Amino acid sequence: MEVIVRPDAERAVDLAARLVADRLRENPALVLGLATGRTMERVYDRLLALAPPFDRVTTFNLDEYIGLLPSDPASYRSTMRRLLLDRAGIPPARAHLPEAPPGADLRAVALAYESAIAAAGGIGLQLLGIGATGHIGFNEPLSSLLSRTRDKTLTPETRRQNAPMFGGDPEAVPPRAMTMGVGTILDAREVLLLATGPHKAAIVAKALEGPVTSMVTASALQLHPRCKVILDEDAAGALEGRAYYDWVFLHEPDWAAYR
Repeated sequence: MEVIVRPDAERAVDLAARLVADRLRENPALVLGLATGRTMERVYDRLLALAPPFDRVTTFNLDEYIGLLPSDPASYRSTMRRLLLDRAGIPPARAHLPEAPPGADLRAVALAYESAIAAAGGIGLQLLGIGATGHIGFNEPLSSLLSRTRDKTLTPETRRQNAPMFGGDPEAVPPRAMTMGVGTILDAREVLLLATGPHKAAIVAKALEGPVTSMVTASALQLHPRCKVILDEDAAGALEGRAYYDWVFLHEPDWAAYR
């Protein structure tokens, strides 16, 4: 795991977008795992401004609410179309989400999603945020670290965190979602986690420097051979290994172009 701390949120977002853009230029047929959230909105804006090639990319989103139609404005399909897919010209056939509209066979949705990822050759780069409970995707506390795509019940904290997309009412947030499993995420060849803000500092420290535990599913990223974590100063505020992380960033040749 490599941890890079930038002076502020703007520069953390810029670095994340530059890394994604460079991977797309290196491999225009990249299979890209996408995430949602307010921080990711800024990443996608910056990524589009960098204008990497999108004409051959295939995308897989981490998750989607159960019971929403893809056309629902609060669905992640609609959100991703607005933030990135339509603006980048990525056609729906190459933009995948684990959609589970009313009446869907959830087990069939999960198996089909795993099969689609495998058929695409696996995810080359997976973008991640981190939730208030330390979750990645919707892998809430006590999710198996070997889990695959499946349905999950959301915690009250997660529903409160996502309430702004539903008029500010946590009770309007669907109580369940489809999500890539922790094991599915760890199968990506490269992982990039971005977190900003002081409200993320304590959970980031648990995830990066605490024990690997299903209570904080982001902690499983400690096991990934190519995981990069980009933070701003606020989100890095509780890290104990900060001096070493900065030393690596300043002396690792791979980061020379980004310093």
